[in-house]
Amino acid sequence: MAHLLVVDDELSARTTLALLLRKRGHRVLEADGVTAATKRLAEEVFDLVVTDLRMPDGDGLDVLRAAKAHAPATEVILLTAYAEWKSAKEAIRLGALDYFEKGQEPEELFRRIDIALAGRALRRENENLRAQLRERYGLPGLIAQSPAMYAVLDLVERVAPTDATLLIQGESGTGKEVIAKAVHHASARAARPFVAVNCGAVPETLLESELFGYMRGAFTGATVNKLGLFEEADGGTLFLDEIAEMPPALQVKLLRTLQSGEVRRLGATQPATIDVRVIAATHGDLAALIGQGTFREDLFYRLNVIQILLPPLRDRREDIPALAEHILARAAGKLGRRLRLSPEGLERLLRYPWPGNVRELENAIERAAILARGDAVEPDDLPPHVSAGIQLGPSPALPRQISLAEAERAHILQTLERFGRNHSGAAEALGIGRTTLWRKLKEYGIDREAPR
Repeated sequence: MAHLLVVDDELSARTTLALLLRKRGHRVLEADGVTAATKRLAEEVFDLVVTDLRMPDGDGLDVLRAAKAHAPATEVILLTAYAEWKSAKEAIRLGALDYFEKGQEPEELFRRIDIALAGRALRRENENLRAQLRERYGLPGLIAQSPAMYAVLDLVERVAPTDATLLIQGESGTGKEVIAKAVHHASARAARPFVAVNCGAVPETLLESELFGYMRGAFTGATVNKLGLFEEADGGTLFLDEIAEMPPALQVKLLRTLQSGEVRRLGATQPATIDVRVIAATHGDLAALIGQGTFREDLFYRLNVIQILLPPLRDRREDIPALAEHILARAAGKLGRRLRLSPEGLERLLRYPWPGNVRELENAIERAAILARGDAVEPDDLPPHVSAGIQLGPSPALPRQISLAEAERAHILQTLERFGRNHSGAAEALGIGRTTLWRKLKEYGIDREAPR
């Protein structure tokens, strides 16, 4: 049963629609115009509002604005006459879900209402799942406001219940292990172990014994039997981070394990059967490594059953405010403080390119939480290079000691290159207008072409 509001100044039309919706099991309230609807919307949260477009004391766009102001998740369907379709199109742009032309069969309106309510319920269920995962497992990377991350999380929710092997690709610090944990904890394997290993951090000579284990006497120093990580993860998930760093000889053994579902410890005469879901991750270009002969093509296809591409933070800037607030609340809680981001502090976060992605954002916020003097994080509390908008790291354009003007010129140049010299995209990423960007380009002699 959903909670609906029907808004129409025509008594007969309003009461008839409300009656039919009640017969379909919904709780329905009525309003005879914009004023009454606005009052209702301020008092209660509705799942769906069905409103006429033209009314004596205003129009459906006013109802739409009031609904979204009080509860952005409330869906709105507008009832229109044929001649009003342009206004209805504008309403869709402002956030209405749908519009329905009067005179059509009522069953078509009910069908659209059912679709709207089903979609809202699904979104609410998905958000509840994400909130539970964030709260239970402390996974800030699951906070999403951007279309790119919504697509990632939708894919996570679809593949988590399966046993499909996953390959997660993304830059360092984008949260590949966070996504792997989310998949594990949303799967039927959640009660079993999640075991992670960084293939690039374990010496080549030890990685085989770490993954597959060994028997007593298998080599000098092997004085006891040892389980490998595959066996430790039995029934659960094994996360192989930086899979591109795995030596070619070990890739063959991994491929055999994935194909057979069996592992053989070093020195063992018989294999052991395992039930493990494998999730691999890399920041490298596996296709290029295959071309160079350092990564097996058959292993790539075995791992790449489902591919998840994590966007860098610079391409999901819509997520930065919510991510920053979440990280700040967690960091401040550990310090026994209550902190918020000042508008100026948030502006600096939005303008910085975050080459280290979410991991770098976490470090910057945790530092700011420690250094903040008042109850708000200000630009001066952030690392100096973040506050100045300067990307650290090896770059000939950014020598160790540079002036502010040189740093600004280098940052503009890097941003332009990142956006393929598209001025509109670069200006938006820099947080300035196109005219300001064009003036700075002329000032620094970076680009003498007309803005694009």
